[in-house]
Amino acid sequence: MVGVVLVSHSAGLAAAAVELTRGIAGRETPVAAAGGDDDGGLGVSMDRIEAAVREVDQGDGVLLIPDLGSAVLTARLMEQPGRVVLADVPFVEGAIAAAVAAGGGAALAGVLSAAEEARTYRKL
Repeated sequence: MVGVVLVSHSAGLAAAAVELTRGIAGRETPVAAAGGDDDGGLGVSMDRIEAAVREVDQGDGVLLIPDLGSAVLTARLMEQPGRVVLADVPFVEGAIAAAVAAGGGAALAGVLSAAEEARTYRKL
């Protein structure tokens, strides 16, 4: 199954987004948070991203979904074509769409595509 990592400047935001995502996509879907800096404050940590990737990697690839700014730049350093890919998608909607697709057995390209479709979701 494809894993999903939510990369945020805030550990609390990342954890809450993971909880929401798992609640919708299913607890067995491999989703992990990589939020905050190494000191527990706001920021981004390469070590936390690497640990989250290892946590969810089941051999089918990992999709990284960053919130903004330096989370995007740091996540880009983790990219490995065909194995660890970055999604330019809305943080919450993209995470849920990706996790639902992953939980349904989609391959990495399909999980990325599902997340990208979240850009077009309308609320009204």
